[in-house]
Order: sequence, then structure tokens, then C-alpha cells
Amino acid sequence: MTAWVLVGIGVLILGFVLRFNPLLVVVASALATGFAARMDPIALLSAFGKAFNNNRFVTIIYIVLPVIGLLERHGLQERARDLILRLKGATVGRLLIGYLLFRQITAALGLTSIAGPAQSVRPLVAPMAEAAADAQAPERDKDDERVPAMAAATDNVGLFFGEDIFIAIGSILLMKGALETYGISLEPLQLSVWAIPTAIAAFAIHSARLLLLDRRLGRRR
Repeated sequence: MTAWVLVGIGVLILGFVLRFNPLLVVVASALATGFAARMDPIALLSAFGKAFNNNRFVTIIYIVLPVIGLLERHGLQERARDLILRLKGATVGRLLIGYLLFRQITAALGLTSIAGPAQSVRPLVAPMAEAAADAQAPERDKDDERVPAMAAATDNVGLFFGEDIFIAIGSILLMKGALETYGISLEPLQLSVWAIPTAIAAFAIHSARLLLLDRRLGRRR
């Protein structure tokens, strides 16, 4: 093994400086490092496959995003708007409170990736919330970003305060490890149980914010 294996770092820096495709730059850097280390081509290909397999949950987003893009191109947002306009009594606050409850419950069960800014907020929740806002206050400023911003905030609040209830989430394990360094031994379940009151408080506080948003929109009629 020689210092030539560091050539991959140079390839990485040069590629980013020249603004080449990041994926191609990373692959080229890995290839340069492998060849500099005199790795067998089959072994190098095997290393690529192993890295991809170990990080498949990260790379799955590259499959999900094109699917969402195709759905949006074929009218997903328009259908979402039409759906919410057909529902009598639908308001921004009620819609987002329902989404907040859904997000907290699923996050508490460990299903943190089934919704999110890219998966659900942009293509579905935000358009539905804006349609409800247009029905509540037709004269409102269409460039006002408060409604989609509140939709994104609802997703964040639901995920952040819901996932701590799941015993196998990273934050619970991190707290367990940190407490053990001070001689405090707690089971993950004990930490999860104490996250429930916080989640309930977060739900109540954010729901109040959403109902206040409903009230402001109602005044603009």
C-alpha cells in the first residue's frame, strides 16, 4: 500500500471544483483509489455492490423521487386539490391536524419514511392545504407561503415528537448510551414511555396553532 491510494481524494476535489456530476465524481474517485491500491477488477466491483447493498435504504430515494415526479406530471396535485374541494367543512387546520395525528402515530410505530417533505408534503398535503385555504379565503394572496410552510412544519413536528416513542430509534439509543456513561441504566422502553407526554403536548400545541390559522383565514372572507 502506497500513498497513491490518496489519488481518489484528488479526483474527488477536482471533480467538484469543475462541477461535474457528483455521482460520476464519486464513482471515478472510488475507481481511482481501487486501481491505485492494485485491487482486482472483480474485487472492486464486489466492493461497489456491497456498499450499495449496505446503503440500499439510503439509495431507495433515487427510485421514489422519479415515481413522485411522474405522478405530479400526470396531475397528482390537481387531483389532491379536487378531492379536498369536494369535502364539505374541510379547512386547513382540520386537514393538517389529521395529518399530524397520522404522522405521529406512524412515527411512533417506527414508520418514519412512509411520509415526509418529498414523499407526501409537496405532492399531496401542501396542495390540499392550499385548496382548503382558497375555499376558506378566496381573496387571499396566492403567493403567501404560510400555508405550505405550515404543512411542512406539521410533518416535522409529527415526526420529531412521534419517533421518540419508538424504542429502536437512534435518539432513544443515543440517550440510553449517554445515561449509561453517568451510571444511569435505563431500558429503551422506559425512555419511550416518557416521550409520550411530550408527544401529546406537541400535538396539542401545534393543533392550537393550526386552529388559529383557520381563524385568521376565516376573518378574510
